[in-house]
Amino acid sequence: MKYVIILGDGMADRPLEELQGMTPLEYAKTPNMDALAAAGEVGMVHTIPEGMSPGSDTANLSVLGYDPRVYYSGRSPLEALSIGVDMKPTDVSLRCNLVTLSEEEENYEDKRILDHSAGEISTSDAALLLEAVKQGLETEGYTFYAGTSYRHLLIWDQGKVLELTPPHDVLGQTIGQYLPKDDTLRGMMKKSYDILKNHPLNIERRNQGLNPANSCWFWGAGTRPALSSFQEKTGLKGAMVSAVDLLKGIAVGASMKNITVEGANGGLNTNYEGKAQAAVDILVKEDYDFVYVHVEAPDEMGHQGSAEKKIQAIEYLDARVIAPVKAGLKQAGEEFRILVMPDHPTPVSIRTHTGDDVPYLLYDSRTSQDHTWKYNEKDAAQSGRRIEKGCEMIDYLIEK
Repeated sequence: MKYVIILGDGMADRPLEELQGMTPLEYAKTPNMDALAAAGEVGMVHTIPEGMSPGSDTANLSVLGYDPRVYYSGRSPLEALSIGVDMKPTDVSLRCNLVTLSEEEENYEDKRILDHSAGEISTSDAALLLEAVKQGLETEGYTFYAGTSYRHLLIWDQGKVLELTPPHDVLGQTIGQYLPKDDTLRGMMKKSYDILKNHPLNIERRNQGLNPANSCWFWGAGTRPALSSFQEKTGLKGAMVSAVDLLKGIAVGASMKNITVEGANGGLNTNYEGKAQAAVDILVKEDYDFVYVHVEAPDEMGHQGSAEKKIQAIEYLDARVIAPVKAGLKQAGEEFRILVMPDHPTPVSIRTHTGDDVPYLLYDSRTSQDHTWKYNEKDAAQSGRRIEKGCEMIDYLIEK
């Protein structure tokens, strides 16, 4: 038996007037997910423990079977694992986003955060800008590491785990009240704006109509994580397919195999087909038991506030990941169970995460059922099935 989780990050949403009261998932054309739903099971699951922040960190840990209340030590440390940073017990890791701030205000505190991802800046462009940041800001006790796209890392030696605001939670707002209370971190963010505002690459980006990556933004602080082995926990030999450092870091911590797919970038135009093929290959050719296919695009489009692009991301996931994964496993003669779900909602109306229940779809190739369910929030809620603890979902998938 082969097991697959296909995770559409932030795919769940709320009804939108512009979509005739439907959610993007309900509105999107998803014949492959709907066919699996008609032959399988739909329901709702609560992935975020009460009182915890609804982030991709806590939510994806939960979906993989790791109770965030036990295993979560901060978002950035998981990304540090992916980058290969060997954190000391006294280190604190912080996510360093390259963001776009408004530029007309004189005082840094009066600026507004316009884009948490600087237009989904490419990894190559971001590396150039982060090098300028390193040269201007790196001092003893503070070390920068380059990640993927806008997602980078600051390691603070002998640091403190501070409460810091995710930039995607305050899009469009004046930043002063959300800046770090720590004088050094706040000063570094202000100086990063001076370094980056007129960097030649940002001048070029403005000329091309692209958002400049004109400031660092620190958040997601935490200490070195300690996850137990996924194989020891579940009995399954597992692999991760993702373009995002957070998910790669979770895989490293869980001793899962990370699969790098050329052209996978965490954006709307990622290499969907490459991810699907990698998932099939690892299960069929390398005889792994489990693969987790993570697609970031619905979440990014939710943060952009674009229902149109979020619908497109969902339709791409349906046609270019789910369909070929199912077809590849059937062609190989494998019996399999597929779980399709988001980690959390990212409603386009508010452009940030919520802790609401999310819909799941579970399909077993050995069964042949005939329901009228489709895969969306409405049908999943009407099914009457609900799983209270997201960290129990993995056991439900593998019939443990």
